[in-house]
Amino acid sequence: MSDIDLNNIRRLDGGLLLVFRGLLRRRRTTAVAKDLGLSQSAVSHALTRLRDIFADPLFIRRPHGLEPTRRALELGPRIEALLDRMGETLQRDTAFNPAQSRRRFLISAPEFVTALIGADLVNAFRARAAQASFVINFLTPDRALVALRRGEIDLALGRFESTPPDLRAESLYRDRYCVTARRGHPKLKGRISLAQYNAIGHVFAQSESEMDRAENADTPDIAFTAVVPRWLTVLAIVAASDAIATCPRRLVERQAKLMGLQVLNPPFVPNEIEVKAVRRAGIEDAGLDWLREEIKVAVG
Repeated sequence: MSDIDLNNIRRLDGGLLLVFRGLLRRRRTTAVAKDLGLSQSAVSHALTRLRDIFADPLFIRRPHGLEPTRRALELGPRIEALLDRMGETLQRDTAFNPAQSRRRFLISAPEFVTALIGADLVNAFRARAAQASFVINFLTPDRALVALRRGEIDLALGRFESTPPDLRAESLYRDRYCVTARRGHPKLKGRISLAQYNAIGHVFAQSESEMDRAENADTPDIAFTAVVPRWLTVLAIVAASDAIATCPRRLVERQAKLMGLQVLNPPFVPNEIEVKAVRRAGIEDAGLDWLREEIKVAVG
């Protein structure tokens, strides 16, 4: 090992690694400072030191925040692995105490999953991990897997066709689509025929509309009235109108009583939905194990 390598290793301490990881995840010095309990000037000073050590700008300031350079993106998984190893070395045991943890879990999940588990997960944190928290953002499956590999998120939930060998996928739950309409709908009383399904105007969630059409391709073309951005917006519109929607059954069943909705079997055999939980492979993380179990309980 050269003298230059030794000198840089001496200069690269754990605090700098935490700042680097925080900037890669959060993209704002103010957010990283808050997360790490530092001043913003301390984070800026740490970034200056990181730039000097790696001989690269690492993060470029843009109107939307800090944009990582290609070098920063390449370093991300390596620094994440270093921090994991440091944590394992310093940890006296592998136990995770939710009552004492201040950890913030970073999760990617589509809205239909977030709406299904969100309330119960909040209640679980308040009851058993009051000082911990979670942040859920939606990334497309491909982007979620990339974010996992870079260490930008801890867990990805959703529909994944395949996962690379450095990630570990576990089936979380299976579901099918149902039809939903408001209670008191003038034409639907607990069941729906194929003719009614095709004739009554549908409301689609924008991100899922093409998927729904593809999965129901064995039915004739159906009428649609609106395409809106989110599943919960779909349900709110259906609850206050005579439109119908084809939605994940578990989501509708969870919201039916609150929003005054009927849950109807579709007049065809709907395709199955499998939702998976994906995390990095080969890394023991008792905190993620705890979170996964709480998510399973929230699914019901």
